[in-house]
Amino acid sequence: MTAGSTAVRAGRALNLTPEGLGATVDASTVLGAVVVLVGAYVGAKLLAFGLSVAAERSPSRRITIKMFVPIVKVIVYAVALYLILIPVLDLTAAQLFAVSGLVGAAIGFGLQDLVSGVFGGLILITERPYQVGDKITIDGQYGEVVDIGLRSTSVQTPGDSTVVVQNDQLFQASIVNANAGDPEMLVTVDVAIASEADTDEAMAVLREALITSQYVHVSDDHPVRVRVADEVTHQRIRGRAYVGDHRDELAFASDVTRRARAAFERRDIETPELPARYDPE
Repeated sequence: MTAGSTAVRAGRALNLTPEGLGATVDASTVLGAVVVLVGAYVGAKLLAFGLSVAAERSPSRRITIKMFVPIVKVIVYAVALYLILIPVLDLTAAQLFAVSGLVGAAIGFGLQDLVSGVFGGLILITERPYQVGDKITIDGQYGEVVDIGLRSTSVQTPGDSTVVVQNDQLFQASIVNANAGDPEMLVTVDVAIASEADTDEAMAVLREALITSQYVHVSDDHPVRVRVADEVTHQRIRGRAYVGDHRDELAFASDVTRRARAAFERRDIETPELPARYDPE
């Protein structure tokens, strides 16, 4: 059974013959559909903008508010589709089965990528492996999720570039979520000291730099940890602490690194000629 024959039978069931369409579709119907689509597009944009503004004005609830942006978009476009199709097709419960034939025909005619992207978007919205505001790594790209559409997800990288990832990548790529919907996020900062330097003093310096940073968030559930590891030519002191707002990730790492290195110099803790390393993951 071909996609074309399925589409023909589905079209007859829905009265999509030229005569049937002529009886239901006229200039006013087309104009109404255009108005509904434009209204849905503008309405979705305005609602998304309003939610984003409200989220930015409430930092502690920013991610919670932004998670409703893709949901609102889906609802708006679903209502628009309903308003357009129901008057034209005059669907009954029995005819809903014929719609599946049209969908199958559409896939058969080369819309697989579009449909898989849309289904990926719906799964993202319902299962929420990540949401707007999260810091994620997907398809090799790391950054903050700034938009989840029906077909793609937009990620803003630390370099202020926007990367668009198709939602069907959800089925193919591993997703690393750094904060999972929470404003707090764990940040790792590495500094290097000479192999013969005082390890305990260096660890104490880095811990002090971590807990006194203006960006740090410390609690029983968000502790500060400092560890040491031997490298071939030096020692690596690694500090891990949470920031209160994941957008302060880079500022926190820079602040801690700068003050720790300044304290090393004041205390004559020798450092090798190596740049401090920052691991965003």
